[in-house]
Amino acid sequence: MRYFVARVSTKEQNLARQLVVARERFEIPDENVFCDKASGKDFDRPEYKRMKSLLQRGDEVIVKEFDRLGRNKSEVKTELEWFKEHGVIVRILDIPTTLIDFKEQTWVLEMVNNILIEVMGTIAEQERKKILQRQAEGIAAMPMVNGRRVSARTGNPAGRPPSEYPDFEKFLKMKKDGLLTVKEGCERLGISRSQWYALERKKERGNTPPARVCVTSQEQSHMEITSQV
Repeated sequence: MRYFVARVSTKEQNLARQLVVARERFEIPDENVFCDKASGKDFDRPEYKRMKSLLQRGDEVIVKEFDRLGRNKSEVKTELEWFKEHGVIVRILDIPTTLIDFKEQTWVLEMVNNILIEVMGTIAEQERKKILQRQAEGIAAMPMVNGRRVSARTGNPAGRPPSEYPDFEKFLKMKKDGLLTVKEGCERLGISRSQWYALERKKERGNTPPARVCVTSQEQSHMEITSQV
């Protein structure tokens, strides 16, 4: 069985260029095409994981370009090792040697593929670092409005909008009363554990009483005399 993996990093990007390859060059049916709109920093991608759950020994996984598989070199190598251990063949179109079937001296092909994967992995990882650097530089160049960076073109604030969870205080009290675990609270709010703890810290900071001012007896006497003058 042949499967096709497609990926773009954002919802705004288009998968059409990759899907043309799946349908026209390899005639892979739509049910065997798995598409994610997610970062290539790791493999925590729903459609990719769903595809892996279907794979059997002898199956083939086809990817148009190496960086569509991922941009983290060490994780890509781990995934490729998993495919190898499970008898799944990976075809990466911009690494032509992965399209060749050697009947003899397969170690030669494996050696060549390993070298190319090392090179391509390094390039993909460096490209991701450049993308992040460009994003950071672009945000730093934005004008400040009310303490936040905003786009000069659209006027929209940079970064993700702040998330409000009005029910958090209720769930936090239930957790403190032993009626709810952090895991259960996260599931009911639809947030991660790190978000939970960030909200908890924010709540605790908001409830911190102002520091007491200690006044010595001598200062108290001086204040009383002054108030009588």
